[in-house]
Amino acid sequence: MGRHLIYGGNGGIGSAIARRLVGAGHEVVLAGRNRQELEALAGELNSSFVECDVTEPDAIEHAAGQAGDVLDGLVYAVGTINLKPFARLTEDDFLADFRLNALGAAQVVQASLSQLMKAPDGASVLLFSTVAVEQGFSAHASIAMAKGAVVGLTRSLAAEFAPKIRVNAIAPSLIDTPLGQKVAGNPKMADAVAKMHALPRLGTPDDVAAMGELLLTGAGAWITGQVFGIDGGRSTLRVMRS
Repeated sequence: MGRHLIYGGNGGIGSAIARRLVGAGHEVVLAGRNRQELEALAGELNSSFVECDVTEPDAIEHAAGQAGDVLDGLVYAVGTINLKPFARLTEDDFLADFRLNALGAAQVVQASLSQLMKAPDGASVLLFSTVAVEQGFSAHASIAMAKGAVVGLTRSLAAEFAPKIRVNAIAPSLIDTPLGQKVAGNPKMADAVAKMHALPRLGTPDDVAAMGELLLTGAGAWITGQVFGIDGGRSTLRVMRS
């Protein structure tokens, strides 16, 4: 069984991945900003945790150092939903979205690279993009640009670290999480977005965590450099409804 460091471990998707991994017999180390939530989840899962603000490089280094000498998996389940018309986006918007979504992903991999390289059966890194990279959505310019960089990072790292470290990403559509409540918190908006999917509902954290578990464990041992759309078909299908 492996040991996995999960940034955003107290978030909707991060916590769902943690529960699946622990349920399958793996160890997890939860990293995030909300100590109260981390402590509660760590108690539930009998796991360890470390407070970490990923916008602070020293905090990332500290979190990586608390995760042990060897890591079999690394998850960066951290992100933003910054939806604004393009004309209203500021330089600070673009920089903040890039820093949290793309630069943060690169920095956490750098901080744990030596531990991942020591995994005896090879390690796995899981990053997160968004369906908005492949599908052009209005008011998504800043977040789609940042998450598009994550796609490039995923494929570059997968090539550079093969065969020792596998690197993949998941690109979800709207997931019903605390972060997703910016959209899903409005029932009419949530219903309208749900109907845009071939499978007409919003995603759940466990929909994403199921793929996350596969990619992080031996079941996904021949998968690397891929970006998986867990999106109810939204990135590829247009269904005519009566």
